[in-house]
Amino acid sequence: MKGMIAATYAPMHKNGLLNTDIIGDYGNFLVDNKVAGAFVNGSTGDFTSLCTEERKELIEAWSKYRPEGFYLINHVGHTNVREACELAGHGANMVDATAALPPFYFRPKTLDDLVFYCKEIAQAAPDIPFYYYHIPVLTKVNLSMLGFIEKAQEQIPNFAGIKYTEDNLSDFKKCAQKDGDTLDMFFGIDEKYIDSLSVDAKGWVGSTYNHLAPLYQGISRHVAQGDLDAARHLQGKAIRFVQVLEALGGYHGGGKGFMRHLGLDMGPSRFPHRTFNENLLNQALQSFEKEGLSVYLSNPCRRDSGR
Repeated sequence: MKGMIAATYAPMHKNGLLNTDIIGDYGNFLVDNKVAGAFVNGSTGDFTSLCTEERKELIEAWSKYRPEGFYLINHVGHTNVREACELAGHGANMVDATAALPPFYFRPKTLDDLVFYCKEIAQAAPDIPFYYYHIPVLTKVNLSMLGFIEKAQEQIPNFAGIKYTEDNLSDFKKCAQKDGDTLDMFFGIDEKYIDSLSVDAKGWVGSTYNHLAPLYQGISRHVAQGDLDAARHLQGKAIRFVQVLEALGGYHGGGKGFMRHLGLDMGPSRFPHRTFNENLLNQALQSFEKEGLSVYLSNPCRRDSGR
């Protein structure tokens, strides 16, 4: 799996219940903006605030309405390994791969603990790739990924790589180069996209690929042409996008709310994320226009899915 994969939001009605009717339009919107796939039920998708049945409902909708040739990765990580296995088994015939971050309350303390947890989940969907979701800033599980790869390759037959969300480019490169090009390494820090190109990243998972797909494609194009100043200029704008929303009340709620401007009403965020009202969203849009960001926004949803 290569290219930009969007960490997708969990669409909701105004009453806070899931709105799966919008998934068909959401998938077509991503394809129209040359996004290669969706990472569903992840951090961007409010997974910690969803129950198991809701996570199942979301992946069922994505499977039903996924565009042709569109990657679908189902995040099934949970503090309860049995719940994680249930989610993995449920989605095994619906998706291209499963992924899981580690338990984050009582946490695995050793590589053996972590591999045991991942092996249990991977076995629940043995015929599709399994990816470990490394995001230590949130899980506080920060074990050696090189060591993890070695043990995972020995014990997990369908281990396929890592969604690597840590600001450690040298370690990312070492992991990516281990055993040639046999693993998928998804870079997970959008603000460092330009830097990931210098360590030969070929796959990315991030939330701002929902909003700024043309901008990142421009960064990649400028780097390929050797125009690093232009690439850095665009990366700075991507960082400002996050900073503006964060300053107005929180990036997560702001990013989800801003999807309305792109033609997709994702509804409210769940606690503890703050849902932006129209006034805050208008302030964000005015800031983006003032800073020249609006021209790099993803093309709005065309609402022609026929669903």
